[in-house]
Amino acid sequence: MRLLPLAHIILCVVFVSSLILTPAIGQTAESSEQSPPGFDHDATSFPLTGAHTNVPCSACHIDGELTNTPSDCASCHNNVAAKGKSAAHPPSGNQCSTCHTASNWNAFNYDHSRIDRSCQSCHDGTTAKGKASDHLASTEDCSSCHVSTSWTNVRFDHSAVTGTCSSCHNGRTATGKPANHIPSSNTCEDCHVSTSWTNVRFDHASVTGTCSSCHNGRIATGKPRGHFVTNQQCSDCHRVTNWAVADYRHLSAAFPTGHSAGLDCIDCHRGNSAASAWSTPAYQPDCAGCHARDFRPGPHEKYENPSEVPYRVNELRDCTGACHVYTDATQSRIEERRTGEHRASRREW
Repeated sequence: MRLLPLAHIILCVVFVSSLILTPAIGQTAESSEQSPPGFDHDATSFPLTGAHTNVPCSACHIDGELTNTPSDCASCHNNVAAKGKSAAHPPSGNQCSTCHTASNWNAFNYDHSRIDRSCQSCHDGTTAKGKASDHLASTEDCSSCHVSTSWTNVRFDHSAVTGTCSSCHNGRTATGKPANHIPSSNTCEDCHVSTSWTNVRFDHASVTGTCSSCHNGRIATGKPRGHFVTNQQCSDCHRVTNWAVADYRHLSAAFPTGHSAGLDCIDCHRGNSAASAWSTPAYQPDCAGCHARDFRPGPHEKYENPSEVPYRVNELRDCTGACHVYTDATQSRIEERRTGEHRASRREW
């Protein structure tokens, strides 16, 4: 038997090896990559799942380096090694697996806890659904009232509202003033607080009705039985800051100027009525209409010659006028001038 030369043997080995190692027609080098015999990638810290099972080894293990391969999403999905976040992606962290899965990238489970921006940065009506057109006037901080786990379960925070109370509490958007509410402005916070609606601190400045529209004995305390009989409004005599002190200012021209000091209502209104009768109506509207009986002739000398003669009440019906003393009965020459001797504003007459 003749032995083949050594060179022939070497050529045969190379030829057979090339047949074994050459990929089949149509088979790519990448798809032919196989894990070493007995190696289980699922036993590593990065099991291959979903679309990662079809990725060639060399896509992650650069230059055949099997150690220190990054396992976080962003190291590969950075729009260089692999497709990363688009420019329109909501602001978020770089841990893709928080929302996405390798088996189906487009079906994601959104996790708001990973968002590092405000709600409105996404919920602007473009990137994601924003506030509805009929949403109440409020700030853009959705989390003031909403939670991402249950959007319709609202914990309302009035501090985030930018509109007025009546912009919501109008009977349509939210409960408004009841039909029996006292007449008032629509500034609810003048009396109410959002933390305790029934705990009212009443502010009369916001009331638009008259005193008697509330103080009628039904809605609020009205006039007691012994009250002075009058059709005047409460505010004509009383003040909301001090109800017990009554201070009525007469506006009628028939009321003598200066009588408000030192007089009680019943000094003139003896019949407990708004109408006050003149005690001597013949002299109205002068002072004598009430004070004729107080007139004393003695001190009111008119002249002394030929004998002393005093003034009569009908001559001095206006107590604040002049009562000069004349030289004689002709009253042609004034001996003593006495002008404005009496004044209603004086403490002593």
